[in-house]
Amino acid sequence: MTVVAKFGGTSVADYQAMGRCADIVLNNPATRIVVVSASSGVTNLLVELTQANLTDERRLELLKSVAAIQYGILDCLGRPAEVASELDKLLSQMSVLSDALVLNRGKHLMDALLSTGELCSSLLFAAVLRERGARASSFDVRGVMRTDGHFGRAEPQIADIEALVSTELAPLLKDNLIVTQGFIGADEQGQTTTLGRGGSDYSAALLAEALRAEAVEIWTDVPGIFTTDPRLAPGARALEEISFNEAAEMATFGAKVLHPATILPAVRRQIQVFVGSSKEPERGGTWIRHQVEHPPVYRAVALRRGQTLLNLHSLQMLHAQGFLAHIFATLAKHRISVDLITTSEVNVSLTLDKTGSDSTGTGLLSEALLQELAEHCRVSVEDNLALVAIIGNRIATTSGVCRRVFTVLEPFNVRMICQGASPHNLCVLVDEKDAAPVVAALHSNLFETAL
Repeated sequence: MTVVAKFGGTSVADYQAMGRCADIVLNNPATRIVVVSASSGVTNLLVELTQANLTDERRLELLKSVAAIQYGILDCLGRPAEVASELDKLLSQMSVLSDALVLNRGKHLMDALLSTGELCSSLLFAAVLRERGARASSFDVRGVMRTDGHFGRAEPQIADIEALVSTELAPLLKDNLIVTQGFIGADEQGQTTTLGRGGSDYSAALLAEALRAEAVEIWTDVPGIFTTDPRLAPGARALEEISFNEAAEMATFGAKVLHPATILPAVRRQIQVFVGSSKEPERGGTWIRHQVEHPPVYRAVALRRGQTLLNLHSLQMLHAQGFLAHIFATLAKHRISVDLITTSEVNVSLTLDKTGSDSTGTGLLSEALLQELAEHCRVSVEDNLALVAIIGNRIATTSGVCRRVFTVLEPFNVRMICQGASPHNLCVLVDEKDAAPVVAALHSNLFETAL
C-alpha cells in the first residue's frame, strides 16, 4: 500500500509544526511520499516580490522576512552543514530572481521565484524527518511534474507525468521516504511553472495517480470538511465521509479546505482522499470515497466570494443557431472557463471559473476579450457578487427542496439561479453583502432544523 501525504503552509509553518507533521508521517509506514507547500506566509511574501515598482528597500525587507522564516527552522535543526548550504543557495537564487524581475517582467521568472518557497520547505522537512531517524530525502518535483508552458496556471501533462514518475521517482520509494514540492512543475524546456494558488493538493493527487497509490492524505489546519464554514454557522459539523461527486461540488463551489482540481486524479483512479488537521490528528477527519452509504439530500452549503457576472444581450440569438457556439469559442480563445450559465431567448448570463488563478474576475475579462464580444452583442459586467451552493444528492428530483431553499431566500435579492443540470447542487448568486447571512440561514434551515 502506498499513501501520498500533503501538508499545507500552516502545517509546515515552523519547526514545531513540521515536527507534528513528521510524527504523522512516521506513524503510518504506508506513507512513502510527502508533498509540502511553502511555509505559511512565504508565498505571500514571494508574490509581493513579483510586483512591479517595488523599492529596493521593500525588496530587501521581503527577502529578509522569507529568510527569517526558513532560518528559524534551520536553527532549530541545529544548522546541519549540508542543509544550511542548500538553503543558502535557494535564498541566494531567490534574491537573484527578484533582481532579474526589475528588468524583465517575464512570467517565467515570476514562476521561478514563486517556486523557491516550496523548494525551501521540502529541504527543511526532509531534514526534520531525518532528525527523527527516517531515511528521508528531498526530491525536485520538476523532474516529473511535466506541464505546458502557460506560466502562472500551467496545465499538467498527465501521460508525461506518469511516464516520468515511473522511471524517475517510483524506484526511489523502495528505500527512501521522499519529500517533494506541491504547486510547481516544469515545461518541456525545463522552465519552472506553477499550477496556480492551491495547486499543492493537485500536485499530491497527480503523483498519487501516477504511483497508483491507495490514498491521498491532505493535512491542513481543520479537522476535516464541514457542512459549511464554522465562522459563518456555529452549528457546522465535520463530515465523516463524502462521495467524490459531493467533494467535487464542494471544492468547486468554495470549500477552501480542498483544492477543486484535487478530486480529478482521485476520481480517475478511485483513490481515497483523507482530509484532517495536522494540529489535531487525533480528531480524525473526512474520507472522500467513490461511493458512500445512504447519501443525504443535503450535505453542505458552500460559499464562493468575489464572483463576476458577465451578461450578453443580442437579438441575433432569437430563433438563431450558432450564437452560443461563437461566444464560447471566443471565451476559449482567451482561456476563459465558464462556470455557471443561464439563458433566455436573447440573453446569456454566466459566471467565470477562476479556479487556480490569482486574478479577479475583471482581470480575467481583458479589454481585448470584451471588445471582441462587443462586436456581436451588448456586454455588461457585474461585480461584488457571491455564489452560494447547496450541495447534496438527488436535489433535482427530491420534492420540497425548492420550497425549503426559497423560503429562506425570500428576504434576499437573488441575482441568478442554477438548478437541474446536476443532481448534486443548487446554486444562487447573491450580493456580496448578503453572502454570510444567506449561508447562515440556509445552514440553519437545512442542517439544524428538524424536517
